[in-house]
Amino acid sequence: MTEKDQAKESDLPAKLARPARRALEGAGYVRLEQFTKLSEADILQLHGMGPKAMDQLRRALADKGLSFANDSD
Repeated sequence: MTEKDQAKESDLPAKLARPARRALEGAGYVRLEQFTKLSEADILQLHGMGPKAMDQLRRALADKGLSFANDSD
């Protein structure tokens, strides 16, 4: 699959920094819906993920009415 193909099926935030995007895609996370089964702590363990990237993910999830698993407990 090419990078363009991945971009088409990915709905990760467009402004997500490249290290964060690589970390997520490398772990197989390309759709926001996948994060509803994960905690923020799970994502923060990935190399390349930091506070700014987490904030972008939180906002993108909220825009779709979604949240990380630990937020809905």
